[in-house]
Amino acid sequence: MTPDRVALALAAVIGVPVLLVAYITAMERLPAVLHVRGRDGLRPWLWLLPALALLTLLLIYPALNTMYISLFNASSQRFVGIANYRFVFSDAVMLTALRNNAIWLLLFTALVVVFGFAAAVLTERVRYGSVAQTLILLPMAVSFVAAGVIWRFMYDYRPIGAAQTGTINALLTALLPGFTPRAWLINEPGNTVALIIAAVWSWTGFAMVVLYAGLKSIPHEILEAARVDGAGEWRILARVIIPLLRPTILVVATVMIVTALKAFDVVYVMTNGNYGTEVIANRMYKEMFSVQDFGRASAIAVVLLLAIVPVMLFNLGRFRSQAGRQ
Repeated sequence: MTPDRVALALAAVIGVPVLLVAYITAMERLPAVLHVRGRDGLRPWLWLLPALALLTLLLIYPALNTMYISLFNASSQRFVGIANYRFVFSDAVMLTALRNNAIWLLLFTALVVVFGFAAAVLTERVRYGSVAQTLILLPMAVSFVAAGVIWRFMYDYRPIGAAQTGTINALLTALLPGFTPRAWLINEPGNTVALIIAAVWSWTGFAMVVLYAGLKSIPHEILEAARVDGAGEWRILARVIIPLLRPTILVVATVMIVTALKAFDVVYVMTNGNYGTEVIANRMYKEMFSVQDFGRASAIAVVLLLAIVPVMLFNLGRFRSQAGRQ
């Protein structure tokens, strides 16, 4: 290891704790030293100052700078106004990406919530539920890039008459005599659905864990009272469990909506947006790094940000209302 790296490592190991202790000491003593009105109310802001500085440096400034760049041309040298935004909502490829993101938003969110809820309810009622939950959660241990590679092999296609190496085509060929192998990632519009299935496989475990935690928080006495009153399991599910789990279901749904809006890794690995599977985030990546049109890439990023912000504001508002009720 070079002397420079040794010095840098020592600075990180020793300097960071020293700075932290110094900051804590200063923030505790400063309000007492300052002879100003409201100094007690100053202490929280002093503690929040590092977080606010990092938030401004790493989030607010980049967002504002991206909005600024989106008003210029590819090289960020000539002001073009809203021309890049007109491109986002008029270019044929971008319209395809917007359509596909709408499909992701509806289908991906619905499938993850439904499968996650079904897995949470069913695994809670069987003796081997912990084993089943482990198997369902296992895809979350795999990176989404690796999941895309796995499902690319699952969907692999070989010409008719050749040995099918893709798992799905091989199984269907073996189980269904006369089945014609399909190019799942090429044929439209089913290829977008195929990508969504790969993402659902990765995220169902997350939804199951969150919904299972919500399910276990339901008082057992309520369920027993419903059974004593003669309610069947389906009626209990519809009239008791789902209403009580509605806040948890909304949390999972909003997280999946944000995930669907910024879908990138599975699409990039499996098709790179080809064959009509383009999505907003993948198009932004191409405009930035392949075409090197920083104006259009920034405009796409701003549109994506504006699509996500209402979902986050909805979540914040709901959390505040819940905190107010408590």
